[in-house]
Formats: sequence, structure tokens, C-alpha cells
Amino acid sequence: MEFGQSRALFRRAQELIPGGVNSPVRACRAVGMDPLFIQRADGCHLWDADGNRYIDYVGSWGPMILGHRHPVVMEAVARALERGTSFGAPTDLEIELAELVSAAVPAVEMVRMVNSGTEATMSALRLARGVTGRDTIVKFDGCYHGHADMLLVDAGSGVATLNIPGSPGIPQAVTAQTVSLPFNDTQALRDLMDARGREVAAVIVEPVAGNMGLVPPAPGFLEALRQETARTDSVLIFDEVMTGFRVAYGGAQSLFGITPDLTCFGKIIGGGFPVGAYGGRRDLMAQIAPQGSIYQAGTLSGNPVAMSAGIATLKALRRDGVYHALETRSRRLAEGLQSIAARFGVSAVCNRVGSMLGLFFRPGEVRCFEDAKASDLQRFARYYRGMLAAGVYLAPSQFEALFVSLAHDETAIEATLEAAQRVLAELAT
Repeated sequence: MEFGQSRALFRRAQELIPGGVNSPVRACRAVGMDPLFIQRADGCHLWDADGNRYIDYVGSWGPMILGHRHPVVMEAVARALERGTSFGAPTDLEIELAELVSAAVPAVEMVRMVNSGTEATMSALRLARGVTGRDTIVKFDGCYHGHADMLLVDAGSGVATLNIPGSPGIPQAVTAQTVSLPFNDTQALRDLMDARGREVAAVIVEPVAGNMGLVPPAPGFLEALRQETARTDSVLIFDEVMTGFRVAYGGAQSLFGITPDLTCFGKIIGGGFPVGAYGGRRDLMAQIAPQGSIYQAGTLSGNPVAMSAGIATLKALRRDGVYHALETRSRRLAEGLQSIAARFGVSAVCNRVGSMLGLFFRPGEVRCFEDAKASDLQRFARYYRGMLAAGVYLAPSQFEALFVSLAHDETAIEATLEAAQRVLAELAT
């Protein structure tokens, strides 16, 4: 494949944009490449600036569950644009999307729209601190909840990819109130809550971790979170920015039968546009201004074009058979990758929950961030480059999940497995 146009664009970008990218993991340094610049997308495919076509498993980092340029979303956006792009005032579309989210997720009795997952988690934590009068936040190693100062502690996603332990520019006093525990370590959680539970405003977690690769919750882990936060009157926050409407229509909380106090959303509820949201119990959400005194605002929150895309996406996901199709295709891909790796003697394990999966280049289970970090990152980089050359577009990091969409039909899945067979055979040598 030729990448001349992408290289030229990257040189231009580096003159004006830090690192040449507007989000760090896009730089592709971890896999020994420069980023590709994407020209267009359709269905499950992307085309780069040089005209190369790829089967896409990034899906804009999760939102494109219907596939790119899905007709119902494109039509909804076109209709919204006829009304205007932004009003800075309420519209009926905000109510409709809020009704869809609340109906799908019973724990969400009220919801506030924002513009990103980072805004959602930051705002939910402010709410938790405000209603409890406490300062301490508990998170888990390898979980990434956006780039708010208090959350860049042992974080996943780009922080893990670039091996940045935190970030300069964040005062120590800000992170001093954040405690990070090993993911899936129920005993560590219980010990902390026994010792300091009455100081804890909130425990925030990705119920399925998607920012250290893909790591499912261990049996009993989420249940323990619910028990311990209830016992200490702390707020349990599920960060379902990735998992909301992805692993099930009602999110991970419906899949595992756990009811958090607050839930954060993003990605899919924007249908490809920048949207986030946080919601939960009515008594908590009523404390948000202007109904209450805990302040949070946003000029573009509830943007009508983004609301329209989200409404169209969620309505499409309600159709019969949607999640069965996603499950079937995702299982075929995950089992196929695991089988091929085993056939060629490549140490690898493929974790999956619903249409999210991750392939780790290491033997044994991956149940936490330390397990994920023990993966062979050089082998992953070779795998990434080989799959890209074979026409398969993956996230350029061992610590990111893959996303399957409804547009990934049997032909796309089989083509991906054929590419993996060639690449993993080479890695075995």
C-alpha cells in the first residue's frame, strides 16, 4: 500500500497541531507508524487519503454501531440541518433523546446532555461530591474516564499507550483525593471501604473495561461495588460511555443486573456526533442547576443535529434481532482469532463482551491492567502493521478495544479472519 498523501498531510498537521493529531492515540507511535488520514467511510469500510480501503474495527472509537453513513442517521441529520445547526436554546429533540435513554436504562430517572464523555464523568463526579459533602473518589487502574485532572491517575487508553503515569499541569492536591485500585480486585475494594468508606464520595468504574484492551468484570466484582457503596452511602457511577447501548440496549448494567446511582453515556447516543450525558436517580439529578445548586453548563449541550443522530441510532437499535446479529458476528470474530492464534502457536487471548473485543498477545487470562501490560507490545505492533497492509483497520494500541458494527457482515468477518491467518502465521516465525 502507498501512504504518500497521508504522509504529506501529517507533515502539514505537525506544523500547526501538537503531534500532528487532535487526540494522542491517533499518532500511531506505539505501532511504529504515522497516522493515516481518512477521506471517507461507508458501512464497515474506510478509505484513506491515498484511496486504500480498510475493514474498520475502530468505528470512530465505538459510536458507529450501525456502520458508517447509515441511511436512517443520514436522513435524520439532513432533516435537522434544515432547521438550523445550533440555537443555544431548548428543543423537542433533547426531550426525545432523554426519553429514549431513560426508557432503555431504568436507573436513569433524569438525564443531562453534555458534549463528551469527559464532560459526563467530570460532571457526575462533581454531583457526587456535592450531594455527599465528601472529596475522595475511587477509580480502577487501567480505566479511562476522560482527561479531567482528577481522573488521570493510572488511566488507560492513550495514557497507557504512551506510558504516561499522569500528566504535568495537574496539581498534586487535585489527584490526592483520587484512589486507584486494581480492576476486578474485590478484596482491595472491601479493605479500602472498611478503612475509608465514609470519606468516599463516589466509586467510578467502566463496568466492562474498554481502555486497557477489553477486560470483563470478574464474577462478583460489580456486585461488590454496589454492596460497598450502598453500605457507606457513597455514589456508584458506571461509566458506560463505551458500553452504553453497545454491549446491550440497556448497557452493561442491564447485562449484569446491577443498578448504579449515576450513569455516564457518550459515543453511541450521539450517532457519530460529539454527545455525552449523565443521569441517574431523580433525587441526585435534582441537585443540578438550575433545579439545584450544583453547577454545570454547556453552550452546545443538546445540539439539535447531534440529538437527531442519537435519536435515529437508538431507534434503529430497538429493532428485533439487532443485538443477536451483533453477538453472532462478534463471537465468530473472537473465536476465529483465538483459534487461528492457537493453530500457529502464537500466545494470545481474546476477551469479548457483546460487540466489544480485544486480542492480547500474552498467555493466560487478562483480568486487570497489570495483566494487560504484560502483553507483548512489539508483537502487537507487528500484528497491527500486518493487518493494516491486509486491509484491516484496528486501533493502534494494545490497550484499546475493537468494535463490531451491524455493517460487518459475514463477508467482512471472513475477510478479517483470512487476513489474520496470514499475519499470525508470519508472527509465529
